[in-house]
Amino acid sequence: MDVRASDSRTREAALPDAAPALGVPAPGFAAEGPAGGEAGGRESGPGGVHPDDLPDGLVVADSTGSVVCFNSAAARITGYAPTEALGRPLHTALPLEDLDGRRWWHLTDPYGGLAIRNGQPERNLLLPGGREVLVSARYVRTRPRGEVRRVVVTLRGTEARRRTERSHAELIATVAHELRSPLTSVKGFTATLLAKWERFTDDQKRLMLETVDADANRVTRLIAELLDISRIDSGRLEVRRQPVDMAAAVRRHIDAHLAAGQSGNRFALRIAEGLPGLWADPDKIDQVLGNLLENAVRHGAGTVTIDIQPASSPRESEDTGTAVTVSDEGPGIPEESMSRVFTRFWRGSRRGGTGLGLYIVKGIVEAHGGTIAVGRSAVGGAEFRFTLPVSAPAFMA
Repeated sequence: MDVRASDSRTREAALPDAAPALGVPAPGFAAEGPAGGEAGGRESGPGGVHPDDLPDGLVVADSTGSVVCFNSAAARITGYAPTEALGRPLHTALPLEDLDGRRWWHLTDPYGGLAIRNGQPERNLLLPGGREVLVSARYVRTRPRGEVRRVVVTLRGTEARRRTERSHAELIATVAHELRSPLTSVKGFTATLLAKWERFTDDQKRLMLETVDADANRVTRLIAELLDISRIDSGRLEVRRQPVDMAAAVRRHIDAHLAAGQSGNRFALRIAEGLPGLWADPDKIDQVLGNLLENAVRHGAGTVTIDIQPASSPRESEDTGTAVTVSDEGPGIPEESMSRVFTRFWRGSRRGGTGLGLYIVKGIVEAHGGTIAVGRSAVGGAEFRFTLPVSAPAFMA
C-alpha cells in the first residue's frame, strides 16, 4: 500500500476531489484549522455541510493514503488532535486493530486489495489503549474496478450501543425472573390438581384455582407491559381519543382500592371547578391513574391525596389543560433518585414489581402531548403531577 506522505500542494490538490462526496464546497474542505477547516472554511454552499457539523467521526484519505480530513467528532472519539492527523498516512493517523490484535489496515489493504471492493461494513475495532470504536469505510474509485481515489472512514463511539445492549439484557433478565415465579406456581398447582383431584376438598380446589388465576393475570400484565414498552420505544403507541371525565376515572380507582380493603380515610380527592373538557384515550388514562395510585398506596404512607385542576396546556396552540397530582405522606423519593424515576427498571429502595410502570406512564402521558414530573409533597412524601392538553377534535374548535 502506498502511504507516502504528500506535501501541502498534493494535499490541496486532492481536497477538491474529496469535497463533492460530502456535499461540501472545495474551499471549505481544503482549509486547515481545528478540524481541517478554518473560520472562512466553514462556509458551505446550498445544501452543503461542513465536516465538523456531522455527528459521527469522519476521516478521509486521498489517493496517496494521506489524511486530508479529520473532523471534530473524529477528534473527540479518538482523542487525537486534527493537526496531528492531517497529512499523515491513514494507517498511522488512525492505528486500528481488530479484537484479535491484528492491524486492520494491513488486513483490509484498501489501496492494494481486490479492485471489486467498495468498502468495509461497520465493525468493532480497537484504538491504542484498548478504546473501542465502531468503524466503517467506503472506497471511492475513479471508475468501477479502478484505482482508489479516496478512502472515507466513519467513526462512532460504542457507548450508545452498549447502553442499548445493557438495557436489552436487563429487560430479558427481568422478564425471565418475573415469569418464572407465576409460571412455577401455575405449573405446580395444575399438576397437583390433575394428579390428586379426588383428595382435595372443594375449598382447597378453589384456593388453588384462585392462585392459578391470580398468577395468570400477573403474566398477562407483564406481557401487556412489554408490548407497551415496544410501542413506546418505536413510537407506535396509539392514542384513541374520546371524552374523558377525569374525576369519575379517579373515583373508580379509589372505589377499587376501598373494595380491596383499604380504609375509607386513606384517600382524599379534591376537584377544582371549571375543569376543561378532556379528550384522551380512556384505557390509557386508567393505566396511568392505576399505576400512580397503586404506587402511592404500596410505597407511600398516610393519606393519598389526588388533586384535579385546570392548568396551562403543555401545547403552545392550546390555552388550557388538565393537571392531576397524586401525593402521599410517606418518606418520599430521595433527591438523587428523582432523575431516574421514569427510567426502565427503577424500583426505589423497596423491591417488588418489574420497575417498568413509571416508564410506561411517562410514555403514555407524552403520547398524549402531555408532561409528567416528580417531586416532594408539602408533607415530604412523593408527588407525581401530570398535565394533559385538552386535545379537542378539530370540528369542536
